[in-house]
Amino acid sequence: MKYEIVIGLETHVELATESKIFCSCGGHSNQEGPNTCVCPACCGMPGMLPVMNKRAVELAVMAGTMLNCQINKYTTFDKKSYYYPDLPCAYQITQWFHPICTNGCVEVKTASGSRKIGIKQIHMEEDAGKLVHDDWTDTSLVDFNRTSVPLIEIVSRPDFRSKEEVVAYLEMLKSTFRFAGISECEEGAMRCDVNISVRPEGSTELGVRTEIKNMSSLVSISRAIEYETARHIDAIERNTEVLVQETRRWDDIKGRTFSMRNKETAADYRYFPDPNLMPIVIDDEWFESIKAKMPMMAEEKAKIYVEQGISEEDARDLTSERKLCELLDKVAELGTSPKTVAAWILTDCAGILRKNGKVIGELSIKPQKLFDIISMVEKGTITRGAGKKVLAAVIEKDVEPEQYCRENALDAQTDSGLIASIVKKVIEQNQNAVKDYLGGKTKAFQALFGACMKELKGNGDPAVIRAELEKELAGKQ
Repeated sequence: MKYEIVIGLETHVELATESKIFCSCGGHSNQEGPNTCVCPACCGMPGMLPVMNKRAVELAVMAGTMLNCQINKYTTFDKKSYYYPDLPCAYQITQWFHPICTNGCVEVKTASGSRKIGIKQIHMEEDAGKLVHDDWTDTSLVDFNRTSVPLIEIVSRPDFRSKEEVVAYLEMLKSTFRFAGISECEEGAMRCDVNISVRPEGSTELGVRTEIKNMSSLVSISRAIEYETARHIDAIERNTEVLVQETRRWDDIKGRTFSMRNKETAADYRYFPDPNLMPIVIDDEWFESIKAKMPMMAEEKAKIYVEQGISEEDARDLTSERKLCELLDKVAELGTSPKTVAAWILTDCAGILRKNGKVIGELSIKPQKLFDIISMVEKGTITRGAGKKVLAAVIEKDVEPEQYCRENALDAQTDSGLIASIVKKVIEQNQNAVKDYLGGKTKAFQALFGACMKELKGNGDPAVIRAELEKELAGKQ
């Protein structure tokens, strides 16, 4: 019998705010040591009241708009009651009765085609703390730094039918939110609960559902879906176990899931309105101001780059990081073609970062300095090779490009007398290459040209060298 897997996702995304959702403690990126980013409010001390972070609301609205959701102008917060050591109040402030976004839809593309994925809702909530388990001492420690960091939870409908669709969807969320500045989606800032069931192909009745908690790696998510699919099918066909609705955890080392607890229902959480937080009303003026702050979508930006002569592949690479787009646009505004800037960023800058064990997303260079380097190369003030040396020094040491060129004698050699003498010297020392060139082997010319550049330490003007070399060789024919 053929089976169909049915998957729904609950994706938790940490919002890129400067402070937590209900207090003034710094956000997740401000944390240093354990329990250094806490206050009486986010530690659940008696008598401390929450104060809403306006920026978190705006980012949630942006996310909902990008996922084609209906933005609810009236939204409230509720208490979700459960006890766990990393939840200091024994309840979580979330949204149950009136979430901020509902009824969205996105399209995901895989090798098998496209599928529309429904978004049931997006709601805001506070994150819990983090338990640190020490198997050696058989103890668990609690770090409350993450407590009350603002999250949005994106609840999809059970519309996924393969692990490939799940990965494509999560990659889409990650690229969209990173480009928009809604979330970094890294280092635990994007976590996913995978709800999976299996049913006979053609059936409309849902099977027994398993929830796999707190998944962050796309590779692990794919492996967990494969394992759970096989486990469910084995249980149905071979009666290896009785399937129950439960929550399970994934063990990446053992490559399997383990039961944690029976899956709770809404009644178990005893949701009720939070009396300490007033309803939020998003009027038309505020909503329009939020829309006005929204950046262009990555796909739209990529299309513009392609129209400017940048390849589709390079456009995708650039729009994977919003700050790369900002750098390119600012340098182009100073007077360089976008295609030229893209080549310097994706080839030269990326190469220098790789040598230093970094990725392109870590690029930090002032637009004016990159423009100055490109301009010096285009004007012939320095060679392309010297330009790479200057770029490396700027990225690694933040030097001034023109000053660095002067101090390191990187200015292009244009003295025709000096270049003529170098060309004659190279011809005398490379008679075999000269014979090959005169005999019709045109590649020998490039060897002679390279020898001239080497004598000039890479700083000779290529046009002057080439002209002088052609002149000398023509006289020998």
